[in-house]
Amino acid sequence: MWFETVRRWVKADTGLASRYREITTDAGTKLNRIRPSPVSIERKDFIMRAKAILLFVAAVAFALGPFMVPGFGGFDPELYPNPQVDPPVQPAGYAFAIWGPIYIWLVASTAYGLFKRHDVADWDPMRLPLLISLVIGTAWLPVAMISPIWATILIFAMLIPAALAMHRAPKRDRWWAVAPVAFYTGWLTAASFASLGLTGAGFGLVLGEVGWALVCIPLALLTAFLIHAGRREEWVYFLSVIWALVAIAVKNWGDVWSVTAAASVGIAILSWRLFTVMSRGRSGSPVTA
Repeated sequence: MWFETVRRWVKADTGLASRYREITTDAGTKLNRIRPSPVSIERKDFIMRAKAILLFVAAVAFALGPFMVPGFGGFDPELYPNPQVDPPVQPAGYAFAIWGPIYIWLVASTAYGLFKRHDVADWDPMRLPLLISLVIGTAWLPVAMISPIWATILIFAMLIPAALAMHRAPKRDRWWAVAPVAFYTGWLTAASFASLGLTGAGFGLVLGEVGWALVCIPLALLTAFLIHAGRREEWVYFLSVIWALVAIAVKNWGDVWSVTAAASVGIAILSWRLFTVMSRGRSGSPVTA
């Protein structure tokens, strides 16, 4: 009864009725502005799906690179003024087999992202930087066959967006999203500084082969910690860096002991950090620096 009385009173008062209509109209307009239109939602979904498709295509092209450039077996020593026949900064040959798991994991990850997570918002932020890294990576092999300087520049250009993609990867679907990107980024970290050491020694810049190896190993270690700081709970990143350091230690064992020692120290430090991150992850404790 009281509600009907108020309603009749508002209708009777022209001023109140007019103000009531203004308030409700204004509120409706603001609500429509806040609420996304069906067109904007469709456009966002289209953009996310397009990025997922492009990323999958880029991953496949990246994985096919060795088949398209079958003659590449490492930098040609004769491309350097000081030929790099067996440089200590370069891991033993077996280490490069890691590219097989990297290719397979990235293709599987991007396929899963395309077919299962193309419209999931938290998968989207990592796609553009990873796409940039893989596109550059597709061009890397042909460039590496003719120019070690440009190949070094490009591998660092691959590393930076790969690290950003690792930081932006979703927390869900860990083994489909952040883990493969972290594995890829870890190997790029080691490979970038190996390439830098080769180029520095090959062009006779200040230090010799051993000197460049002793500089680049600590730089790779420092960079690994800086990159990992952006995703402290992801221990897979360290696996590929440790793999590279072990291969450097194995290669220089019994020959260049100083480089073997530097690589071994790096292995010990990263292994300790790996164990710490894994232990805290299992216990549910927050991972700190």
